[in-house]
Amino acid sequence: MTAGAGTTADADTLAGRVAIVRGRIAAACVSVGRDPSEVTLLPVSKTFGSDVVREAVGLGLRRFGENKVQEIQAKAADLAAEALDWVVIGHLQTNKARAVARLASEVQSLDRLDLAVALDKALQAEGRAIDVLIQVKTSREDSKFGLAPDMLPAFLDQLRAFSSLRVRGLMTLAEASEDEGIVSGCFRTLYQCRNTARDAGHTVDRLSMGMSGDFALAIAEGSTEVRVGSALFGARA
Repeated sequence: MTAGAGTTADADTLAGRVAIVRGRIAAACVSVGRDPSEVTLLPVSKTFGSDVVREAVGLGLRRFGENKVQEIQAKAADLAAEALDWVVIGHLQTNKARAVARLASEVQSLDRLDLAVALDKALQAEGRAIDVLIQVKTSREDSKFGLAPDMLPAFLDQLRAFSSLRVRGLMTLAEASEDEGIVSGCFRTLYQCRNTARDAGHTVDRLSMGMSGDFALAIAEGSTEVRVGSALFGARA
């Protein structure tokens, strides 16, 4: 049985916290009539060292989200024998495209045409193609990155020209607010963007939304992947 379903997991261990988070995901799904298998957990290992990632690998985790390309480079070198999948979830500068093309399996923060051009060029040189999610800005905060929702249809059309970028879905960061209505509204906006894009013939099935503090709300609004860091690995320095 999973944590939260009649068992007690040890929150002082990584294994225990993984069990607790999986239990919370399952409970959030059940509460809104969804199958827990519809929601993937993406552990976010940013700022945590290779030793922590290695422990997580021992628990069966193989994909890890990172904000900074430099961290992926360091951890990929330390853990090369593990053949892990590194997922870029942070704002990405075009001058990092070559490193991403060599090391990343996925980018969830594609939000502008010049970045698509740089990534496609670098991936073509590497002879690779990767999955990408388009980051959409659904909050009112200036600190958040992402494409404006009304610009998404045209951007999706432009991305058809880049054969190395496999567009799989959308990503967002909700507004940092104590008002659950505002947070849920951000997630609902992304869900609506996905439906509009689907109606236009784009295959954007995945919705990466929800983090440690709000993933239950995201699941209620249709999330297919939650990005969880602190609830798994502890508070960041």
